[in-house]
Amino acid sequence: MPSARLNLSALTLVMLSALLLLAARPAPAQTETVLYNFEGGLFGPDGANPEGSLTSDGKGNFYGTTNSGGAHENGDVFELSPNGSGGWNETLLYSFTGGTDGAFPSDTVILDSVGNLYGTAGGGITGWGVVFELSPVEEGWTETVLYLFGSTPGDGLQPASGVMMDATGNLYGATAFGGSVNYGTIYEMSPSGGGWTEQTIYNFDGRGPFDYNTGFTMDAAGNIFGVSRQTITELSPNGNGGWNASVIFNFPNARGYFPNRTIVTDQSGNLYGTTSVGTAKGGLGGYGTVFRLSPRKKGGTWSRKVLYAFEGEGNGDGNDPFGEIVFDAAGNIYGTTAYGGEYGDGTVFELVTPVDKSKGYTEKVLWSFNGTDGETPVGGLILDSAGNIYGTTYSGGLYGWGVAFEVTP
Repeated sequence: MPSARLNLSALTLVMLSALLLLAARPAPAQTETVLYNFEGGLFGPDGANPEGSLTSDGKGNFYGTTNSGGAHENGDVFELSPNGSGGWNETLLYSFTGGTDGAFPSDTVILDSVGNLYGTAGGGITGWGVVFELSPVEEGWTETVLYLFGSTPGDGLQPASGVMMDATGNLYGATAFGGSVNYGTIYEMSPSGGGWTEQTIYNFDGRGPFDYNTGFTMDAAGNIFGVSRQTITELSPNGNGGWNASVIFNFPNARGYFPNRTIVTDQSGNLYGTTSVGTAKGGLGGYGTVFRLSPRKKGGTWSRKVLYAFEGEGNGDGNDPFGEIVFDAAGNIYGTTAYGGEYGDGTVFELVTPVDKSKGYTEKVLWSFNGTDGETPVGGLILDSAGNIYGTTYSGGLYGWGVAFEVTP
């Protein structure tokens, strides 16, 4: 009997200790809300597998693309709008037929000042992709193919990014193949006489070909920074309608290579991006990095600093930061990892800017996807003025075809 009382007392102490540990462990401050579950055609002509970022119109509505599904199973462009009752309504603006209009859009669409949408898709008459415009009309939306890739010898083939618009209305984008040596191009499209003219402004030469996971950005001075598999190239206007190109960085070693998606710029002219592979100094991580490139004062290649190296799902951390990152007003960095996290289905993370500049960023996993609330986020994020975070996942959700989500701090 005495031993029985001792065992009971020991068990009670263990239980109390466990309860105290649970009480001491802070609950997650963030919540995730699924704004929309893509149905993938299960209950009608809905889209499936969104890959790009959402685009906000500044009025509370979001626009995006799905890589498959839609009325013709070739992907679509959609709008998400608040329904006034705390939920969201989805509207299919355009479903690609897989014919002359293109097919399988995989990148973000952009809005111009009058509400037209611009983007890229595969397919078209040549099968090498299109640049398209969607314009609102009385009965809905109409699509116009602005450019068909593969139309001329040496042309770029297969869009590797969405498009970006400069202050004068020119569009810029990248292709995965084609060009002078078939390693992809950066192109410019200019409105001309009611139509558009396209020109290749850079041919990648094989040191780092574009692929489907790459992109580019433009800074306030009009310089373009393109990401290839192992390099970052800067294109600067030469003042005569042409461009000067220079490779400003090579990714030569295990401390971060295979850069992903679009890089972004800050007000100081630094570039930020992510890599699929790489570690921090000392061999930490190994599951991808967030990096910063800073320009050297006297020209030449830029200097790189690895801001964070991911540790993978075995540690509850993310794995493969695939989408582009965003900043808040305080300089904190937000992004997604396609895999890893508590359940292995990807994460939303924050890198908190250090108060002491001599120290590194601190990572916080804001949300770990579990499949039912989304899985494999591969697009970037957008932030609203209240600090809410919006994005999409490629799969998971109620029907398994991806979701649009909000993470609230």
